Amino acid sequence: MQEKENVVRILKETKLALEKGDALKIKNLSNQTINTASMTQDLDNIAVAVIVYSIGKILERENYRQLPGWDVFYKVIEVSLTNSISDIEKNNEKKFRSDLESIRTAIGKLSGKLKEYIESVFQKAQINKASRLYEHGISMEQTAKLLGVSMYELADYVGKTGISDTAESKTISARDRIKMAMEIFG
Repeated sequence: MQEKENVVRILKETKLALEKGDALKIKNLSNQTINTASMTQDLDNIAVAVIVYSIGKILERENYRQLPGWDVFYKVIEVSLTNSISDIEKNNEKKFRSDLESIRTAIGKLSGKLKEYIESVFQKAQINKASRLYEHGISMEQTAKLLGVSMYELADYVGKTGISDTAESKTISARDRIKMAMEIFG
């Protein structure tokens, strides 16, 4: 795992925001993690980005809280975040990964609409975070592999969001490059 201090900070702030019910703060924390993940391509940072973003998306849907199984799922999130923080601080990366996975495992134990909704949120979160990695310059193939999504799903999402049309991904013409070089080097 790279940038452990940053991951601990993100998880601690996520836990506080979860207690306050601040879904927007949680989603913003996920975006901070994806920046690190795009530079390092570290799977642990990517997993944290997806989990944190998913928690934010789940929390913002207040109607989920009324569905059977919510209280148990919420408790699993709280305990898993607490344990994940502790494990990183103790340099126990294997246990850290297991704690993050327990959130996903808890979904499998849900039933009915809550299970369907939360599974959907996690799938969409993976695609969303994959698109953010792609936006940061990692190839579509590598991004799809890192996040376990298909290139088709990623390309479809990127096409709908217009990420590939952002100014950072557009190149300048050869003529403009030459002109710029001439201005720089005189």
